Amino acid sequence: MLIYLVISNFLLFFGFRVWQATFNNFAVEELGIGPAGIGWVQALREVPGLMGFVVGFLVLFLSEFRIMGLSVILLGAGTLMMSRVHSVPALLVSTLVMSFGFHFFYPSNSAVVLMAADEHEAPRTLGRLRSLAAVAALLATGAVYLLADRWGYRTLFAATGGLVAAGGVLLMPLGRVKEGLPPRRKVVLRRRYWLYYTLSFLMGSRRHIFTTFAIFLLVREHGISVQTTATLFLINSLVNTYSLQALGKLVGKLGERLILSVAFGSLTLIFLGYAFVPQLTVLYALFVLDNIFFGFNLALTTYFQKIAVTPEEITSNLSVEQTINHIAAIIVPVVGGTVWERYGSQATFLAGSGIVLVSLVLTQFMRTPARSTAVPVAAHE
Repeated sequence: MLIYLVISNFLLFFGFRVWQATFNNFAVEELGIGPAGIGWVQALREVPGLMGFVVGFLVLFLSEFRIMGLSVILLGAGTLMMSRVHSVPALLVSTLVMSFGFHFFYPSNSAVVLMAADEHEAPRTLGRLRSLAAVAALLATGAVYLLADRWGYRTLFAATGGLVAAGGVLLMPLGRVKEGLPPRRKVVLRRRYWLYYTLSFLMGSRRHIFTTFAIFLLVREHGISVQTTATLFLINSLVNTYSLQALGKLVGKLGERLILSVAFGSLTLIFLGYAFVPQLTVLYALFVLDNIFFGFNLALTTYFQKIAVTPEEITSNLSVEQTINHIAAIIVPVVGGTVWERYGSQATFLAGSGIVLVSLVLTQFMRTPARSTAVPVAAHE
């Protein structure tokens, strides 16, 4: 199980970071896409996230490990396809293939950890895995920085996609792991999970405003190069290799409500900074800080472990959470791009600040039962 988790996380996040670090520059410099166009592409990229609930049904037939292996293959194939993109429709297709791999991997990966680890160990394990993902992203960002100019975007996409897809194929024979996991899976939604679902929706809204338009603002309004973009992601990865492990320990010690309250309070200021601060160095710093506080989202995952009724329904609810998280993601990039073109970038980031404030208020309603076991099997409500 550990070997599979380590290899699959490394491959997936290495491939995704290469794509992420080069996408905006590739779209602007080679395809000439504007803010509205980038909004549409990013919105359609989230369609697989909207379909995350499908994972809850797939695990009735396939193990989480099989789904993770197939996801790595899809992400690699989509990245490889980017090397042949010369039009917006082709960009949309390759982006969708890549995105299916990324979004179907995530709930399966987190579910394995929540089902195999108790509630005291789960935050640390998730933090360590995300720290490993940061190491992979660090190496990927270094590759972009060193090779983007030398190879060009297309060769870099081809080499990365081929490597990741091949690694996913090699992972498939290891997908029979079942030790430590419940034998059955259930697709069950409950009213008692309302706060978990609501915060997922708001987090999706806030995340996709920032991820869609923060780097885009830096590229379009300040003209930063792909090397500068890669450097920002490099710094993020360096910080994450340490911060995510520490965060996992903090969640275990301080609890999910306090951790998320600190995150949302800080994110409000970050959005206001992108709305009103013109200094590029300050925007760089805020970009890195946003990355740190985005990692605090693992507290929502471990919160669900504590309120879940049975372990059999963890995977289905994590996949439904991803769908809820991405409902707004289909709308936010399009609306945000339109608002930007009509009223300027300030309005887009002010909306993000408002969303974070609502999340901060709702976080105060979080309560977890006092118990020492991971997820007890309780009677259905």
